[in-house]
Amino acid sequence: MRVAIYARCSTHDKGQDPELQLVPLREYCKQREFTVTGEFIDNGVSGTKDSRPELDRLLDAARKRQIDLIVCWKLDRFGRSLKQLVTALDELSSLGVGFISYQDNLDLTTAQGRLMFHIIGAMAEFERELIKERVKAGMDNAKRKGKRLGRKPIAPVTQDKIIHLHRKEPALSLRDIAGTLGLSKSLVHKTLQKFALEPLNNTGFAA
Repeated sequence: MRVAIYARCSTHDKGQDPELQLVPLREYCKQREFTVTGEFIDNGVSGTKDSRPELDRLLDAARKRQIDLIVCWKLDRFGRSLKQLVTALDELSSLGVGFISYQDNLDLTTAQGRLMFHIIGAMAEFERELIKERVKAGMDNAKRKGKRLGRKPIAPVTQDKIIHLHRKEPALSLRDIAGTLGLSKSLVHKTLQKFALEPLNNTGFAA
């Protein structure tokens, strides 16, 4: 059984030390007679970050079938959110890589552990549905109050300025018009496109 240990600490200071996680994890693997082939440690890396170098390297090793089992200190050390955690554990399961969370007593190599994983997945799905319902309720409430949803419409006076400058100087590019009026290039493009007007760039082709 080729085992990889994963540990993460959010900060270097404030008394956080990955060894506090690593020592008991090493002892646990020794008692289970696991062969530890590597330790992956994200030290001073927040759990909210999308990319964690050592975790990414660990998952890459799993995809390459270089390990059979991952042992970590706690679930919140491994996943940044319930959704991300379920996605990662589901991928490991499909790869045939086991997962053990030491503090949570969660072992996905056992039937009980797999049952707990399905419960966690159901909770994540429930959480997503609640968020969808809240967003929909909020939008419905805003509509009832007459609030406009979506992007703010382009003010008529802004449209007039863009069209006037384009007709006055048809050779100006989108960038030229945007710079002159202090507007974004995308706003100028959207306005002229709406009125079927295409400015020319400096080379004589449509910008």
